[in-house]
Amino acid sequence: MEYNVSQIEEKWQKYWNEHNAFEPDSDMSKKKKYILSMFPYPSGKIHMGHVRNYSIGDAIARHYRKQNFNVLHPIGWDSFGMPAENAAIKHHTHPKKWTYENIDYMRKELNSLGFSFSQKREFATSDPLYTKHEQKIFIEMFEKGLVYQKSANLNWCETCQTVLANEQVEDGKCWRCDNEVIQKDMPGYYLKITQYAQELLDDLKELKEGWPQQVLTMQENWIGRSEGLEFDFHLSDESNKKLEGQFSQFKVFTTRPDTIYGISYAALAPEHDIVKYLIKNNLLPAEKIEAIKEMQSLSSREKSMAEKKGLYLELDVIHPLTQQKVPLWVANFVLIEYGGGAVMAVPAHDERDFEFAKKYDLPIKQSIRNDKEVFDGSHATTEYGYLVDSDTFTGLSSQEAKAKIIEYFESNHLGNRVVNYKLRDWGISRQRYWGAPIPMVHCPKCGLVPEKDENLPIKLPDDIELTGEGNPLWSHPTWKHTTCPKCGHEAVRETDTMDTFFQSSWYFLRYTTDPSLWEENAFDKKSSDYWMNVDQYVGGIEHAILHLLYSRFFTKVLRDLGRVSCSEPFANLLTQGMVLKDGSKMSKSKGNTVDPDDIIKKYGADTARLFILFAAPPVKELEWNDNAVEGAFKFIKRLVSKVELAEVCDTLPVIDHHALSKESKFARKKVYEALKKSEEVFQGGYAFNTLIAASMEALNALNTQEDKAVWTEGYYILSNILEPIIPHVCWEISSKLFGLKNLTKIDMVEEVFEVDKIVIAVTINGKKRTQIEVDATAAKEDIIKMAKEAAVKWLEDKQIIKEILVPKKLVNLVVK
Repeated sequence: MEYNVSQIEEKWQKYWNEHNAFEPDSDMSKKKKYILSMFPYPSGKIHMGHVRNYSIGDAIARHYRKQNFNVLHPIGWDSFGMPAENAAIKHHTHPKKWTYENIDYMRKELNSLGFSFSQKREFATSDPLYTKHEQKIFIEMFEKGLVYQKSANLNWCETCQTVLANEQVEDGKCWRCDNEVIQKDMPGYYLKITQYAQELLDDLKELKEGWPQQVLTMQENWIGRSEGLEFDFHLSDESNKKLEGQFSQFKVFTTRPDTIYGISYAALAPEHDIVKYLIKNNLLPAEKIEAIKEMQSLSSREKSMAEKKGLYLELDVIHPLTQQKVPLWVANFVLIEYGGGAVMAVPAHDERDFEFAKKYDLPIKQSIRNDKEVFDGSHATTEYGYLVDSDTFTGLSSQEAKAKIIEYFESNHLGNRVVNYKLRDWGISRQRYWGAPIPMVHCPKCGLVPEKDENLPIKLPDDIELTGEGNPLWSHPTWKHTTCPKCGHEAVRETDTMDTFFQSSWYFLRYTTDPSLWEENAFDKKSSDYWMNVDQYVGGIEHAILHLLYSRFFTKVLRDLGRVSCSEPFANLLTQGMVLKDGSKMSKSKGNTVDPDDIIKKYGADTARLFILFAAPPVKELEWNDNAVEGAFKFIKRLVSKVELAEVCDTLPVIDHHALSKESKFARKKVYEALKKSEEVFQGGYAFNTLIAASMEALNALNTQEDKAVWTEGYYILSNILEPIIPHVCWEISSKLFGLKNLTKIDMVEEVFEVDKIVIAVTINGKKRTQIEVDATAAKEDIIKMAKEAAVKWLEDKQIIKEILVPKKLVNLVVK
């Protein structure tokens, strides 16, 4: 058979398209598999990372179709977001036009790879119908009390008049205009993900069998549950007077109450209310105010990376147990979003506090002693131990002291045992145009009011001009002006749009519903109950925290809203490794990219798929290798070139295995080993490289024999098990030889693993001397007789006192 790549691939892509070959069945009584790869952002061209991600997912989906599962394998587009605005500004086009043109182009590219996606269920998150249901979900969450507004410090560019994401701030400057970025207090919408913190943490246990441990650990650390003591630091009388009675105390949280006698200073975040009050009322020297404002201008990420800096606020607090005065500082390492933006500092037993204390010559008081670290004042000792210089708690172990000190605080109404989380509520407001409008209205009479259902979706206006300066929704002459859904009074629309993570946190549920129901429903509960959970989710490790966490949160919220029954969206997760070239991640800036279109044009989609799945296991990094691509192409050509040696049939040929030659038996064994490997690979782990290697060995073995029935059986099985990997050529082989009848489950034939002859070692007094080949069914007496004959020269002048047979392994003759 001639391997005309483009002709074969175009033929079968057209066939699959015309026959709706990959649409899921509507019969919900069938056993199902929901296979999903993380959907792409329509950036303009696919890259090798896309090819790897979707080749993995597609192989899994195709395998389960052959196993007679009802398979849902959809694709869509994560199409809102900042890159479209940036491109619109750069190319003087409209974000919508840029986005949908990219979708059209990338769809053709993905189709050229033969991916078996459901085409009818494809959508983009920027489609108005998707926005309509998303806005409904937002309103339901608002009405349930899971959405609220608050002000927070955001990156603000005064020149561009816009909020910037952290990745748009480069060395403290706006990526677009290169002007200084400041931190500005701005209102925004927040989702109460913290309300689900404990459940999100607890339910990780359910995912242990199906998720990588690395991802579970990352999620656990991000949620960051900690137990400890929360208490108030009271300001000294003098400090209270200086603050004009506005603040008399503030809360702090510590996980190490056992170190409380080591407090030598307290510190506030630059954005703490007390600090802001001092600045607003000029209660500090001008140079200190200026320095604090500089701290406030930094993002949290920049603060965490910056050199430790601080200033004495000319205030003192009272130690809750010793009643001694403790100096109060502002410090750039204290973040307002953690623990209320205030810390008790114990430099003897905390490295960060120690570094700060050393820099500003603050006291360092030891309160813990342990056997592992000697405290000599040169570094912090952070291990648990026994309390010293801690009044009545001296001598207790750290664990005992924690419990006793918390008990003391609670009984004396000084503080409480609390559970804290690092996780913070999710801010979803974006001051950008290309996003889903937040469906809220600001009414001077009624306040904040959700839009009426019948007015959804709130669509973006098309007549805008993106300049990069400010939010065009705010400056639009008419769009924001509306009437209150509640009282009819003149009102103003919310001009913030939603974080794109909002769209990607429920898209997998949209796919579960037949498109004929999309107009009325975000997703149909009966359908989602059938398809969910996603059986296999495939995507990059870079999404291990936020996307997965937000999707888990949304699923739990939608469960509580009565929309779904499941509590977790993804039963199994595969995080594929990056594609590298010359030792580093492919990147245009590094000039080391490979264009998938070029590979497809030169070698075909099947070669691209075969290489990407053979070069490395899915979870490992994959190093690009031009020679290996050429090798993958040659294997397919070799597979195709031998098709004529097989016979046309529509079932597996009946073969008398025992009548075959040694070479034919071996070939059958290698073919069925490949079939067995296929079953193993798809049970988990998806080490496609081992399946491909086994198939190559099987083809090599077939080449050493001449039995036509064995050739036919070999191609019947190989074109089946390789179909998930190189589908076009396998469908071509299958159609020519088997009328596509072999693309279903194939049962194992165990007789091929039986052996006619076995090799037995012959040992004398336990030392191997020779070996014999015997019939697999030979009797014990015959085997021992043959062993004696083979070892005759070692038995001369010897008396055999014992004969031992270890079945199928060895004969040991004990002599003297």
